[in-house]
Amino acid sequence: MSDYLNSIKTDLKKLISFPSVEGAPEKDMPFGKGVHDALSFALSRAEELGFETKNYDNYIGEAVYGDGEEVLAVLVHLDVVPAGDEKAWKYPPFSGTETDGKIYGRGATDDKGPAITCLYALKALKDEGYIPKKKIKLIFGCNEESGSKCIKHYKEVGNFPDFGFSPDADFPVIYAEKGILHAEFSFDKPPLLADIKGGERINMVAEKAVADAPFDKITAEKYGVKEENGKICSYGLSAHGSTPEKGVNAILPLVKYLEETVGLTDKIRRFLFDDELKLKQIRDETGNLTMSPDIISVSDGKIKIAVDFRYPATYSGDELIKTLGKISDVKILSHQPPLYNDKDGFLVKTLLSVYNEETGENAEPIAIGGGTYARYLKTGAAFGPETDEDFSIHKPNEYVSVKNLEMQFKIYKKAIKKLSEV
Repeated sequence: MSDYLNSIKTDLKKLISFPSVEGAPEKDMPFGKGVHDALSFALSRAEELGFETKNYDNYIGEAVYGDGEEVLAVLVHLDVVPAGDEKAWKYPPFSGTETDGKIYGRGATDDKGPAITCLYALKALKDEGYIPKKKIKLIFGCNEESGSKCIKHYKEVGNFPDFGFSPDADFPVIYAEKGILHAEFSFDKPPLLADIKGGERINMVAEKAVADAPFDKITAEKYGVKEENGKICSYGLSAHGSTPEKGVNAILPLVKYLEETVGLTDKIRRFLFDDELKLKQIRDETGNLTMSPDIISVSDGKIKIAVDFRYPATYSGDELIKTLGKISDVKILSHQPPLYNDKDGFLVKTLLSVYNEETGENAEPIAIGGGTYARYLKTGAAFGPETDEDFSIHKPNEYVSVKNLEMQFKIYKKAIKKLSEV
């Protein structure tokens, strides 16, 4: 284990060093240079470890082990969300700094850590002489955080697998994922508001929002906003868009300020923050609907707000879309239907048994609001790597503990073996 762990740490630090946030497309780089470089490194490393690899036009790639007719897919992603305010980080976000048993960096847990531990789990099985009955494909996606265009490309040019798991969520095992609906609302812009910008990505709670508008000291103090360089600024705390309650949305104080000072419509606050339509009361066994207004901007003379909705797995996405039309003009940016697995099915039961065997727990399957590549499989589930420990994904100071990397390696090695031996 120690030899593999040292290699895992070394390669993870290198992979973190690539700032693989989606960028402007370049020649042969559909998601920008940072993502391209991360994919090139992962495939090169897999080849060096003795695996066959395939690159699907720099959209997505895979390392292959075994020759079975059936395929077991392990789907990871190499792209990351923006680092945000780098001043809020203890260490540079793409440094891969190791200290006190932790490796810090954007993507350390989401999802570069699992990409590397799964690669070395395959290497360990190969070193042991294990011959799988299924062909195992470790698939390196490159656009999970902003649309999964990589998966769509794979389906267009290759034979996408039907069965597998994605190590991009939580342990013990995910049997259901909420539906994900990204919608953009339009509102009238008051004449005294020249511009407003807030948020970086639709699946990240906005940590900063800035307006070009008149400053009123009393109202600013009332809502905790500040004047900086002639602009009105609001600050919050980022979090994953599926768990907005873990963050502090910087857009809301600015909206309240602008309501009082320049006559901004109160519909933004009433419907998207105060939840006047009671959308967040919609629930089932997979949890309540969540809504996170993550981006605000001005375009075509209108205020645009992009909202991340995560709705319960048994609820109708079409019904939600109808309801959203009551708020204002709305444009659906993307829609991923829910994932719902049988808790007693082979995949979930096998993954759960592996987790419980390795940890000594007696855990049960859970549901999440996050979305993973697993929903693109006919039979797929998300499986780890997160535990009760807060690894700060989509926030400053994301990290993975060395202890967690060790656990990932053991669990993923055993899971891949069990799923590929039948």
